[in-house]
Amino acid sequence: MSPQNSFRCDKLDVATEEFGAKFLCRNGLTPIFLWYSLSAKGQIGQQKDVKRCLDNAKYLKDRLQKAGISVMLNELSIIVVLERPRDHEFVRRWQLSCVKDMAHVIVMPDITREMLDNFISELVQQRKQWYQNGKAEAPCVADDIGAQNCACSYHKIDYIGS
Repeated sequence: MSPQNSFRCDKLDVATEEFGAKFLCRNGLTPIFLWYSLSAKGQIGQQKDVKRCLDNAKYLKDRLQKAGISVMLNELSIIVVLERPRDHEFVRRWQLSCVKDMAHVIVMPDITREMLDNFISELVQQRKQWYQNGKAEAPCVADDIGAQNCACSYHKIDYIGS
């Protein structure tokens, strides 16, 4: 076997081609944990988890919207997209995934309303500091999440007038 095709199992997913065959190496224990978790909860338990996630995602979206933060939530989704917080430390502490001027929160079953309230409270408090005295404005994310979801100064005025 040549060095570039050497088979190593220390990576999550490694493939090699030798003699036209492909070999994959994955952790075999993870699927067992997944199977156990799904079996232990049962279908009704899984349905409750899904409902709680969807309800909490809507709760997060509604609270952020009331706070004047650009936010979007697609129907039947647990991914809440919002304007990117300006502070890198805030992003790191809350483990937000960010792209351009957007961040997203994935509302998983272990996320409680108390956690969401803490996140919202801290974000609102931080935004007051970031945007005080008109030094900076919230980003316009209309191109990414739609003008109807954008709470920038331009789109907020546009929708108030219509």
